[in-house]
Amino acid sequence: MFPMSDSKNTDRRTFLQTSAAAFAIASTTDIVLAADSNTDADVISEADCDKTQTQAGKIETLVSKVDVLVVGGGTAGTIAAIQAGRAGAKTLILERNSQLGGTGTTGGVAFPGLFDAWGKQIIKGIGWELVSDSVELDGGPLPDFSKVPARHWQNQVYTNQFLYAILAEEKCEKAGVQIAYYEFPQAIQKTADGWQVDCIGFGTQRRVLCKQIIDCTGGAEVVGMLGLPRLREKETQPGSMLFKIGAHHRPGREQVHRLYVHGADSSNSRTVTRANLTGRKEVLKKVRQTKKQLMHLQPETGFRESYRIVGETMITVDDYTSGKIFDDAIAYAFYPVDIHTKTGVRPKPLKRGTVPTIPLGALIPKDSKNIMVAGRCLCSDRLANSGLRVQASCMAMGQAAGVAAALAVQKNTTPLAVPLEEIHRTLKAHGAIVPS
Repeated sequence: MFPMSDSKNTDRRTFLQTSAAAFAIASTTDIVLAADSNTDADVISEADCDKTQTQAGKIETLVSKVDVLVVGGGTAGTIAAIQAGRAGAKTLILERNSQLGGTGTTGGVAFPGLFDAWGKQIIKGIGWELVSDSVELDGGPLPDFSKVPARHWQNQVYTNQFLYAILAEEKCEKAGVQIAYYEFPQAIQKTADGWQVDCIGFGTQRRVLCKQIIDCTGGAEVVGMLGLPRLREKETQPGSMLFKIGAHHRPGREQVHRLYVHGADSSNSRTVTRANLTGRKEVLKKVRQTKKQLMHLQPETGFRESYRIVGETMITVDDYTSGKIFDDAIAYAFYPVDIHTKTGVRPKPLKRGTVPTIPLGALIPKDSKNIMVAGRCLCSDRLANSGLRVQASCMAMGQAAGVAAALAVQKNTTPLAVPLEEIHRTLKAHGAIVPS
């Protein structure tokens, strides 16, 4: 299959303009926009909004002025937000679901990897801190990375997904990161200082004024809303619904059962609904067939593939499998080329000693300013993406994006203009491993 560009860019631009216009009209009726955009703090506190809604039955617009807005609280977004906060940036993270962690918590793939390659650890930093802290608190084991396993999955780390989500919230709080669950951007426009992002949740209208955006939605949904080009093949990998039948699930100690959800598409609410309904229907069928008790079921399908950005740099499968060290490399990655199909998956391991790298340019949409991505929506071809999409690599990308965004705010510039040596120095200061 050949990549196709996002064919809905024109429609998205129309939607963007229409949404912004609708928001402005609504602000003159039953939505009260708190104040102008030049204040230094939240114009209306959430407590004040709640009080106003209770007394008058109106929904006021909460205006949040921050340095960095992270959209998507999944694998990459959680780490990006914590890193930006620790680097001194006032940070807000939006997550449309009820918890942080994404694939590793809501999706249930609570065995993130891979953090090691060929007998040594290659990814550390905040992602590893969160993983290892959750394992330690749970009393679980960690792999011995000094040993090269016969198969890559033997060095996966098992985490308690419930502890992981709670610890992620704690680390956000300590880093000064504000979390907004059940909210998502509705309209975005450029401002003199960065971005105005109008968000909506049930009972909530929020206008975010920020200097930098990190899109960690998995499918570069913010990038798509801005009309910037994205890539996706006609055929994508199946999703997985995770469950356990017949025996208690022991979080942090084992994997669970899973089944493929073919045609799973995470790009909009309708297709996510369809994937979830399909997966649950198949689980119900298995329960009836086996006549065993359903002991565990994840609330959402785990998705493997969606849109990718057209970035300043594209990582090809040749770059990935050769272990190319990019001039602007900000992290390592390690996993087989791993395409799932209707008949299953046959991973293609990397040659011994090969460790791929991720360039900063792959996180920046081409010809854009003040917006980055992190996670599986980075700029890469499909085969390279099948190895880059896993959680450890996404955590490393998230941390690098958090550093670049925070430094761009400090220097009043764009992430691509921040000196690479300063990004590397800051990453190292926060425990990350930087390619040499």
